[in-house]
Amino acid sequence: MSAVAGAPNARAVALRALERIEGGAYANLVVPALLGPSRLSPSDRHLVTELVYGTTRMRRACDWLVDRFLVKPPDRVARAALRLGAYQLEFMRVPPHAAVSQTVAAAPARARPLVNAVLRRLSACGHPGEGDWPSDAVRLSYPDWVVESFVHDLGRATGMGALEAMNRAGAVTVRDDGYVQDLASQWVAAALAPAPGQTVLDLCAAPGGKATALAGAAGLVAAMDVRPSRVGLIADNARRLALGNVAPLAGDATRPPFRDGCADRVLVDAPCSGLGVLHRRPDARWRVTPKDVSDLAALQRRILDAAATLVAPGGILAYSVCTLTAAETTDVDAWLAEAHPELRPVGPPPGPWEPWGRGARVLPGETDGMFLVIVARS
Repeated sequence: MSAVAGAPNARAVALRALERIEGGAYANLVVPALLGPSRLSPSDRHLVTELVYGTTRMRRACDWLVDRFLVKPPDRVARAALRLGAYQLEFMRVPPHAAVSQTVAAAPARARPLVNAVLRRLSACGHPGEGDWPSDAVRLSYPDWVVESFVHDLGRATGMGALEAMNRAGAVTVRDDGYVQDLASQWVAAALAPAPGQTVLDLCAAPGGKATALAGAAGLVAAMDVRPSRVGLIADNARRLALGNVAPLAGDATRPPFRDGCADRVLVDAPCSGLGVLHRRPDARWRVTPKDVSDLAALQRRILDAAATLVAPGGILAYSVCTLTAAETTDVDAWLAEAHPELRPVGPPPGPWEPWGRGARVLPGETDGMFLVIVARS
């Protein structure tokens, strides 16, 4: 991290983060780890986050911008520096002299001549118009299959609008109790509307956002997750919020350790592809594959099959995912309708929810993208 020695440097910290992300690290873990000891000012810390998240998000577009001036693929360090510079020039509109000179200074000495030459050529050629990009997938910086999936499943206008929205940073919202949670997740918890004294099962609960939101009204919330380390996060959050009616436990949601008919409310906030929250998880668009979507849809069906038996007469089961693929939303619900006809659909909740099949959705923008369907046992 060449320029970090001595005075802290935001672009050098960002470059090191990008190198680690390219090597497999997660942006939401590596950025705080590097910012902690960096001694950067608050404004520079904000700049690092913008540079890392934005460059990671727009990396395909950045690669296309610089690849026009390369005769052979650069090594990983040079590639990260070129992306960092291209992001500043094209998407942040940083003045060229600052974007180029400071990015070159942050790069290792061996990469500086290449980075300097390519970024100077890029800065001299102006900004491409919408029609100059080779495809929407390149322009918006998504894998082809993600764009094709959104257009197929949502329609072109809605799908492209959702993809555009997820190229902007998501808003941060804080509940009245101080817990940071996106509004769409808060709306999921609100839709369950547990009554005082009722028992709620949250089968995929970590880190505990929805479980702690439900605990304010319910009698008992059993908050389960398959990974013991993640169960610790639920416990920590419940403790911090002084909620004595949240019971964290480790367990497999496909084989939940509860008796049939034991719960008034069952929430399956299922593991999913996360393709509705790509504005918050910039590296996820490059990790998720079509096979992941089909594998996750199979897992979602197994969890719902087990969860259905836990609902007491008069109780409800809610299924939510922060994605918008048909495979994980309406297709899963179509399977649920056939597999468990004893569970009747409850109308979509009011307010920001838009009806979609038997359930409802919220498109990404001011909030995360989310799908929710609620069914009830007579």
